[in-house]
Amino acid sequence: MSSATSPSSVRLSDLTHPIVAGLISVIVNYGGTFILVFQAAKVAGLSPELTASWVWSISIGVGVTGILLSWTSREPIITAWSTPAAAFLVTTLATTSYAEAVGAYLISAAAFVVLGLSGWFERVIRLIPPGVAAGLLAGILLQFGIKAFGGVSIDPLLAGLLIVTYVVLKRFSARYAVVGILVLGLTFLLIQDRVDLSGLTLKLAAPVFTMPAFSLNALLSIALPLFLITLTGQYMPGMLVLRNDGFRTSANPIVTVTGLGSLLMAPFGSHAFNIAAITAAICTGKEAHEDPSKRWIAGIAAGVCYILVGVFGVTLAAVFMAFPATFITTLAGLALLGTIGGSLASAMADAKTREASLITFLAAAANITLLGIGGAFWGLVIGLVAYTVLNGRWPQWVRP
Repeated sequence: MSSATSPSSVRLSDLTHPIVAGLISVIVNYGGTFILVFQAAKVAGLSPELTASWVWSISIGVGVTGILLSWTSREPIITAWSTPAAAFLVTTLATTSYAEAVGAYLISAAAFVVLGLSGWFERVIRLIPPGVAAGLLAGILLQFGIKAFGGVSIDPLLAGLLIVTYVVLKRFSARYAVVGILVLGLTFLLIQDRVDLSGLTLKLAAPVFTMPAFSLNALLSIALPLFLITLTGQYMPGMLVLRNDGFRTSANPIVTVTGLGSLLMAPFGSHAFNIAAITAAICTGKEAHEDPSKRWIAGIAAGVCYILVGVFGVTLAAVFMAFPATFITTLAGLALLGTIGGSLASAMADAKTREASLITFLAAAANITLLGIGGAFWGLVIGLVAYTVLNGRWPQWVRP
């Protein structure tokens, strides 16, 4: 791997800002869209033990890969779980057995390993028109944004408080908006005695191995969409964040290492982890350290925090699963607003592909189910067909 700047000696005074930046990125991740993992676990009917194993595997995996990549590259390589993939699984795990889902995780992870080793990362990304990819992601996540405001009909005081607080914090301190509504929401629920933590005990997480099963349905309805959504929704923007802040680490080792990590952790519940995007920006910019060669410390700090959370995954699972459904859906929807808005903006940006992107968005949002195959796959197929017809050609391979 190459580095934006050659690493220099690290003094004690250099540690404060990058460590704080790494800690904030972890808090934002767990305080935001990680709740989608618990939503997916509930939909799948997973036991507390299997849910805790999911938490353990994804937290440990993200922590170890982030530390490894940051240490070897001396750049702030922040890894994270695939948020859009977790959102996608909320709708898919209801109709697919958990063993088949684990098999799909393995296939998707193996595909990333092959992709990383092949060196064709940029070519695969460019095969799917950016507008179509953005429309697919926005369509998948749309229902979560709608549910954030739908909670007002069920629990107007709680949902209304979270929505108003989010807007206010977004105006004055956008970076901490999700963390703010998480803290306020928890405080509100505790004051109203709506979260029973009386039986909560601090326990170490225990990984639970699940024997994978493989089927054509899981391949098409989970593995393929999981691969494409993670590729276009996480890896691409994550690499752009690094490039924008002057770092030049090759994407291929990052894809390979995170793919191997996902492959090893999949039988224990991990759906996918990858390079981070939004939370990575906290650690790659000047806020982490004025000197770019010192920012890699933020990647180490974030990795250590992830591992600590993973060790106590049972406790984390119990806390999150004690929350009222309205709190979970509202928090998840508000945390995804930025991703939904950014995806829609990207989908509509290019006038030449706007209509194909819009068709992809609507098809994905409709969550079409045909032949036992989920909506993400059909949204992508319909979008690519629309792109081909409207532009008179199938998307072409582009040299990196």
